[in-house]
Amino acid sequence: MRSEDGAGRDGEVRCVEIVFPDHCNHLGSLFGGQALAWMDKAAFLAASRFAGRTVVTARSDRIDFRAPVKLGDIVELRANVVGVGRSSMTVRVSLLREPTPGAGRELATTGEFVMVAVDAQGRAVPVGRNLSHAMD
Repeated sequence: MRSEDGAGRDGEVRCVEIVFPDHCNHLGSLFGGQALAWMDKAAFLAASRFAGRTVVTARSDRIDFRAPVKLGDIVELRANVVGVGRSSMTVRVSLLREPTPGAGRELATTGEFVMVAVDAQGRAVPVGRNLSHAMD
């Protein structure tokens, strides 16, 4: 995919984290707030890369915790822009856990984030792209 200025941009990001003790509750499971922070970061990266500008989080929707993430797990976050409005983008984020390197991944958490493109003063500005470009 190419933008109007010729720079290649897409609306997909993958990030990898590892779960350390300070990310966990007393049961050795990842804090939900930590999972949300990682997911929000991945949504920010996907939306800002897609829009080619700074974005902010406007909303998170329907976060589903499907499986616990444990101490020592490798976490892969996959974020994709799935919808575009005038100044907003909807980003779907999946958090997968890998208990042992090479053991396979399990979907642990999913959610959607609405991100808004902003100018230097923090005012919403048009994204200037549409989803059909994201699929090219």
